[in-house]
Amino acid sequence: MITLDLIYKASTVLKDVVRRTQLIPTQKINTAANVFLKPENLQVTGSFKVRGAGFKISQLSDEEKAHGVIACSAGNHAQGVALAAKRYGIPALICMPSGAPISKVEATRELGAEVCLVPGVYDDAYAKAMQLNEEKHMTFIHPFDDEQVIAGQGTVGMEILNENPDIDVIFVPIGGGGLASGVAFAVKALKPSVRVVGVQAQGAPSMLNSVDHNQIETLTNVLTIADGIAVKEPGVNTFEIVQQYVDDIVSVTEDEICAAILTLIEQHKLIAEGAGAVSVAAAMFNKVDIAGKNVCCIVSGGNIDVTILSRVINRGLMKGGRTTEMLVEMADRPGSLLGLCQVICKLGANIISIHHERNGESPDVNSCNLRMVLETRDQRHIDQLHDAIEKAGYSILA
Repeated sequence: MITLDLIYKASTVLKDVVRRTQLIPTQKINTAANVFLKPENLQVTGSFKVRGAGFKISQLSDEEKAHGVIACSAGNHAQGVALAAKRYGIPALICMPSGAPISKVEATRELGAEVCLVPGVYDDAYAKAMQLNEEKHMTFIHPFDDEQVIAGQGTVGMEILNENPDIDVIFVPIGGGGLASGVAFAVKALKPSVRVVGVQAQGAPSMLNSVDHNQIETLTNVLTIADGIAVKEPGVNTFEIVQQYVDDIVSVTEDEICAAILTLIEQHKLIAEGAGAVSVAAAMFNKVDIAGKNVCCIVSGGNIDVTILSRVINRGLMKGGRTTEMLVEMADRPGSLLGLCQVICKLGANIISIHHERNGESPDVNSCNLRMVLETRDQRHIDQLHDAIEKAGYSILA
């Protein structure tokens, strides 16, 4: 059974294993509130996961340690288990889906763990881990549905209130629910008036659906850039704790997640993965009323695959009105393109790319289409551009 004493114990045990990440004040997330970031992306493995794994492994008996530990993960939990096992000098075997980012696989190996790549997705890796666990008699370290793991994650909530007792609202990412359970339990035990808001990706709302329907539900599929919280089914323990201690659960879109990642990079020089940025997205896009409140956003991890980072940034720029795409129809005669460029230049936008289509689908054989990507300031600037372009005699088709 999880208790506040167990979380205090975890905090003591983890002093030599994890970093105490300091709150970062910011005015760039939501100007109506006093927002602080809890940057667990700066943790030793780039994620909060080392807390739960570290405490769980520390509590194993000598016999269990001798047999080693086994886990399944697509990345963050794998590295947390690997680091904790190395810290205590015990063997670790991690089953990872074959499609896991190469960088995360190699990081897990570099921490000393043996990696077993399993064809398929997380569920296939889990099944393989269960099979190997039966054969090798190792201790399975669950990524979220374990009381000691939950207690380890709860140290995040304890640290937030220790550093700033005046916090009113905490946004916490939810996947399987380990972090949200631990944080909510600790926070409500220490200061019941704090509002704890769980945040899920719109493409993976397993806990949101389960709480709404008052029973654990399994999604048929998940699709989100926030792979760290792309969980089809919440845990039994985490579901019960979230039901009791988390005040609200909200969801954020893929565009909102990308915008939050971009804001953290641009305004705070922090790299967050999709799962780590959902809390910031919830605050940025006012998923609950936080005006005048002291708010903490837990940035739970920063292990984003760099191969998709440019796509995330581009999508974030589009969501924030920093870039826009236009399909413009104009007369196919000398000077038309120049006139359009002059309108754009006069309003201070920058043309990033332009594609001229003379054989468009317009019924007017004397017209042509231009596909443009423009660098803009914000949505108001985009609206001004649309208005000026159409007043100049051009048609915006899309």
